[in-house]
Amino acid sequence: MRRIPFRKDPNLLVGAATADDAGVYRIDRDRALVLTVDFFTPIVDDPFCYGQIAAANALSDVYAMGGRPLTALNLMGIPTDSVPPRVIRAILRGGARKAMEARCTIVGGHTIRNPEPVYGMAVTGIVSPRHMMTNAGARPGDLLILTKPLGTGIATTGIKRGLASAKLAGRAISIMSRLNDVGAVIAERGLAHAATDITGFGLLGHLGSMCRASGVAAQLFATQIPLLSPEVATLIENDCVPGGTRENLKTAQPLVRWHRVAPAMQILLADAQTSGGLLLSVSRRNLKAVLALLRRHRTFAAAVIGEIAKASRPRIDVHP
Repeated sequence: MRRIPFRKDPNLLVGAATADDAGVYRIDRDRALVLTVDFFTPIVDDPFCYGQIAAANALSDVYAMGGRPLTALNLMGIPTDSVPPRVIRAILRGGARKAMEARCTIVGGHTIRNPEPVYGMAVTGIVSPRHMMTNAGARPGDLLILTKPLGTGIATTGIKRGLASAKLAGRAISIMSRLNDVGAVIAERGLAHAATDITGFGLLGHLGSMCRASGVAAQLFATQIPLLSPEVATLIENDCVPGGTRENLKTAQPLVRWHRVAPAMQILLADAQTSGGLLLSVSRRNLKAVLALLRRHRTFAAAVIGEIAKASRPRIDVHP
């Protein structure tokens, strides 16, 4: 990316420099657009659920910036010789259902023939420049809060390999389909200094970006991190780990100091999530209000998993 020339624009409030969840472009003093795109190949067998998950995942980037989605464009690649129209309709219905829940209008899209199915959305949202959340605002002393449990990457790999139980599959789909719309409420009330959503780079990857962008370090407490299901630990023991998770762990190693943390937990912290939860950097004085808000929105987790610390260079210390 550093080799690609970009036009400098004073209205670009958030660009690619901080590896944030979405771009933010100022329209006027009170409004800015939030722009993001995401798509991926099927991770579950049910096409309707796949559409819902892909849409929730794309919409999440807007919520992570503290914005509210306005419009979306469908992006789809389909092998038309092997995927019948009814499956295509089911995928698009799943995406439409989730967009409707988010009060986001699908205005069109683009479809191409592709060797394997891919689906997602390009989403445009709106946010107040005064209230937007980025990954660059974390402050020493802040507490880190996670709103969904970890383990969906391992669970979906288990589903693909026929190793996951129906109960685990159902819980994973339910979690991945849930909108992170609480992020907009938290931002509008000014309750978080920084935020990101946990997706393909795993908790360590996204927290590492937050530490670099904010010029801070972080401490994580492994026993406080919520797990999707005890079955996830069994899958890890059986070496049911996606390649992206292994790559995330390898990439994170130079930034992380492990303090007697089991290898299975290290894998979990690097697990490549799909439509994961929000990671919020919150001052201690706002902790009670944020946790109450998360409970009201019935998030799958409202776990205090660590804290932000001063540092001369970005670092993540993981304690047992």
